[in-house]
Amino acid sequence: MSSSKLTLVAPATGIVTLLSDVPDPVFAGGTLGEGIALDPLEPVLHAPCDGEVVQCAKTRHALTLKTEQGVEVLIHLGLDTVELQGQGIELNVAVGQQVKTGEPLCRFDPELLAERARSLITPLVVTDDAGWRLRLEANATGGYVERGAALMSLTPAAASVAATTERTGPWQERRVTLALEAGLHARPAARVRAIVKRHDAEVRLVHGDAEARGDSVSALMNLGLAESSEVVLHARGDDTQAVLAAIAELLTTPEGAEPQQEAAMPASVAEGEFAGLVASPGLAIGPLVTVSLPLPAVPYDGRGEAVEREDLRAALEGVGRSLENAREQAERQGQRAEADIFEAHLAWLDDPGLLESATARIEAGRSAGQAWREALDDEAEQLRATGNALLAGRVADLRDLQRHVMAEFAEAGVAPLPDVPEGAILVADDLSPSQFVALAERGPAGLCLKAGGTTSHVAILARARGIPCLVAMGEALEDVSGERAVLDAHAGRLEPAPDEARLAAVREALRRDAELREAERAEAFEPAVTRDGREIEVAANIGDSSEARLAAESGADGVGLMRSEFLFLGRDTAPDEAEQRHEYQTSLTALGGKPVIIRTLDIGADKQLPYLRLPEVPNPALGVRGVRLWHDQPALLDTQLHALLGVVPLDALHIMVPMVSEVGELAWVRERLEAVAVERGLTERPRLGAMVEVPSAALCAANLAEQADFLSIGTNDLTQYALAMDREDSRLAARADVLHPGVLRLIQATVEGAAGRCPVGVCGAAAGDPLAASLLVAMGVDELSVEPARVAAIKAMIRWLDAASLARELPDLLAMPDAASVRRRLAEIHESVSDTTTTTPERIPS
Repeated sequence: MSSSKLTLVAPATGIVTLLSDVPDPVFAGGTLGEGIALDPLEPVLHAPCDGEVVQCAKTRHALTLKTEQGVEVLIHLGLDTVELQGQGIELNVAVGQQVKTGEPLCRFDPELLAERARSLITPLVVTDDAGWRLRLEANATGGYVERGAALMSLTPAAASVAATTERTGPWQERRVTLALEAGLHARPAARVRAIVKRHDAEVRLVHGDAEARGDSVSALMNLGLAESSEVVLHARGDDTQAVLAAIAELLTTPEGAEPQQEAAMPASVAEGEFAGLVASPGLAIGPLVTVSLPLPAVPYDGRGEAVEREDLRAALEGVGRSLENAREQAERQGQRAEADIFEAHLAWLDDPGLLESATARIEAGRSAGQAWREALDDEAEQLRATGNALLAGRVADLRDLQRHVMAEFAEAGVAPLPDVPEGAILVADDLSPSQFVALAERGPAGLCLKAGGTTSHVAILARARGIPCLVAMGEALEDVSGERAVLDAHAGRLEPAPDEARLAAVREALRRDAELREAERAEAFEPAVTRDGREIEVAANIGDSSEARLAAESGADGVGLMRSEFLFLGRDTAPDEAEQRHEYQTSLTALGGKPVIIRTLDIGADKQLPYLRLPEVPNPALGVRGVRLWHDQPALLDTQLHALLGVVPLDALHIMVPMVSEVGELAWVRERLEAVAVERGLTERPRLGAMVEVPSAALCAANLAEQADFLSIGTNDLTQYALAMDREDSRLAARADVLHPGVLRLIQATVEGAAGRCPVGVCGAAAGDPLAASLLVAMGVDELSVEPARVAAIKAMIRWLDAASLARELPDLLAMPDAASVRRRLAEIHESVSDTTTTTPERIPS
């Protein structure tokens, strides 16, 4: 770094205001970063520092400078000035231009802006501190300042620790004993890092002779901490006690057991067969195809430290964008397991320990690509050396990041994936998650890996997609071949050359399963009527119009939930009316007149928009999300309502409002809907309904049903709020069960409250769970909405179900102590019925 201190000066003469006092929650809440604000008293804003102009808003109201040290500074002229569309503002610079401190950036008409904008207060925000620490100068405490007066200073993190020891105080420590069953692996390490990021403190963890920075996931994992390990937490800074308490609570709270192996390694296998651990159960027949995926070839020697540093930075940014796009795509397709894994990879990519390791190699003369390769080779070796099977299972994730980044520097391009035939059993040393996702699109029958583990991300993905998979098969698999191999991922063995009798038996088992699936598909377009005569609609949950076509092809009776937020994610601006209308219309057209329920934008909690960042709050799931957002952002709702009311036919459109907690919220939306309809001169109105996701809505269902045309229970959130268990917390996943008697009583209250007033559907995950779905139907639910691939199976289950008979069991089920008891009793009921009828679907789980 060229300087040990970076100073940001006032861009204009004016009145200084603390950022927390700015009347805008995005700035005041620190969502965009730390900084200061200035009410300018002159019509020109000047550069607060030397740097490159890296961003100029099209509306000319905001610019971003990037300093030589990598710090990014946003200068935002006024509040709500984006709505002026550039009127009254003239830029003096362009993207890519280098500026010096004090040079003019833009001129503006203060009278026009004062009249038409909410305020002239101009935030100066450090959006990316590049590892530097910010401190407000004396001039920034409030009052009048001259242009050029120092407002903020930044010092490198390393220098800041030494320079501010007296200010931050001495190191304080706390000794804790790890209660994490799987040790300090990637997930809790990432949580430690997040805690450190939220607090003004420097943190070190010490275990024996090893030490790790609290903000480095890789360093934390490399401590090799297992359950019952003792670790000493060291912290200093303004938030010392808070950060120590938060990390101590995390490390001493049992996390919950990791996924268990479905089967142990077989004690012995027949000659010519190969044993493995079951990562994903199943049965397959197919040719064995060996897959070899070498790393991309990259230059070994660098072209100079400065060049290679910049190249590595650009590559990491590019891969980060790619991973974020992949994560969003996985979410749109309902592949939650894949989305979680891509999110974990993003955390690895941002790890300072990996970056420091690669940078040291660049300083030694390596190219950026070679430096990254060596850094991750070392990291992978350290993970293996811990002896922790769970940590070793993360090596494939490191290899994924290694390959992604090296591909940015590949000398001869990236070798394409091998051309594998559909129905093959793939054999490989190991696969990274992204390689698995790509190969899974080729339709493999199964997967055998020399390395890997049952808790690896590839194992999780294989289970999610139902692909039989064995791992940890060892070097014995090196030269395996077979034209008609059997993969028995129930017994944990690969049979390269089965005899005809074995092949016949496996084919018969596969045939029976295929026949069952085919029979379900053949009747998928028929109504789902229970044995006691109740017809239940089975609709599909979708994310976009392409999935609407899948829903139509699956035999769905309509769309029970279209998540419109996927239109708003992964972009820099909200979709306009025309784009939204086209997506909605395409979905309605695909369903051919069947009802399509489109949920209005549900943003907040676990879903955020980069152009609509909400202030960080302690409990985002309890904050401004769903319908609550519309009071703060009515323009978003009006645009969406205009787009929705532009589709035809309107009688097929149902609009659903999320996170309704009281009838007044739905009435307000209906008023907005009516106003837009009148404005457009419409004579028809779509049906308007509410999601029942919070206990108050369930308990007040009778009132809601007077205002709503339909209700739809979102069981995921209803379970979360009823049990006070965060749906994103893996430690509570097994206990956050919709079949908990308390949740069932809320569902019962909803059905009873709406009876005779409006229909009730279920669009949460419970609708696709055969045990839960059967009970929901027995409780009186009118519609189940599931993933398109589940439509046929759920319809088959309904045709088998005697809903009235099961309803008679409801009082006993509601009186049970917990969800596990309810599940066991339901399984017993299903099993007893299967003993007395030949029509019971074989795949209803017990």
